Amino acid sequence: MDTIIKKVLNEINSSGYDAYLVGGFVRDYLLGIKSLDVDICTNALPKDLIKIFPSSNHNNYGSFNLKIKNYNIDITTFRKELKYAKRKPIEIKYINSLEEDIKRRDFTINAICLDKKEQVIDLVGGVNDLNKRLVRMIGDNHQKIVEDPLRILRAIRFASILNFKIVDELEEEIKKNYQLVSTLSNKRIKDELTKILLNKNFLVGLNYLKDFKILDILEISFDDITYVNDISGMWAQLKINRDFEFTKQEKRNIINIRQIISEGKINYQTLYKYGLYNSLVAGEILNINPKLINKMYHKMPIKDGKDLQISNEKILSITNKKKEDLNRIKKDLVNLILNQKINNNYKEIKKYLINYK
Repeated sequence: MDTIIKKVLNEINSSGYDAYLVGGFVRDYLLGIKSLDVDICTNALPKDLIKIFPSSNHNNYGSFNLKIKNYNIDITTFRKELKYAKRKPIEIKYINSLEEDIKRRDFTINAICLDKKEQVIDLVGGVNDLNKRLVRMIGDNHQKIVEDPLRILRAIRFASILNFKIVDELEEEIKKNYQLVSTLSNKRIKDELTKILLNKNFLVGLNYLKDFKILDILEISFDDITYVNDISGMWAQLKINRDFEFTKQEKRNIINIRQIISEGKINYQTLYKYGLYNSLVAGEILNINPKLINKMYHKMPIKDGKDLQISNEKILSITNKKKEDLNRIKKDLVNLILNQKINNNYKEIKKYLINYK
């Protein structure tokens, strides 16, 4: 355990309170996976934590956040969630019981604790499920899913990323309640799907989503998908009829990558129209050597309309055309240069323009 994390635990303990690492950090630690997102649970109340960590960021839910070097550390008081609304706990009660706090969590593998001496505290059989590579809900499957349907997607995500199996009883409950996924916001759905798509074991997650009929609800389908370490490249290989909240740049990249894939080749025109980034991502999907794409890009006779070795004014004066004709003429010039019919120098361009019809 890193000395930074031990120091935070020590500060809470030395003030007279219990404190434990919990959640994904512990799960990954036991699996030998490095993680920088740390969750700590404690019986120290928010008013106590403010005194211990006066410079921390905190919210109305009694969660304190510390950013130390590369670590993102969240500290929360033991609690019991009394009432949910729209998948969020709207009424909580601070408690003094680690066991009760653990029971409110989602999966056994995310509820293993570690103290500052690195002693494992496992109150719900998480270590056994970790060893057997199982995703199991804590408590009543139906109640937990109805409280927060996002847990359906989270179960699939963990099964996918960790290459674990969802236990039979949880599978059955998901099959009965899969339609609850439609109550989630597009943003939350997109966030979970993105995490699934960004890992090399993504097909496990997509097949779970397909088998549970969740893809039908989300209006997503897929055929063959090649893994690329680029989220736009992964989304581009899905057929989507749902309006997910992509940024303008993400939308542009997805559309461009799809177009290149449909064309099935990469040449000067591809690189000029869609750029090197989209061409490299699509090239990986099309199994085209990236070195060849980079070499082609650097050999391009022109990369941008601004690179034309003639001014707009000269084009119009030589051709005696109107301003509204300029873009069409420049497009023709670029195509000729990309097709290596003429060179990108003033004399050759001028000679061509003199005869321009």
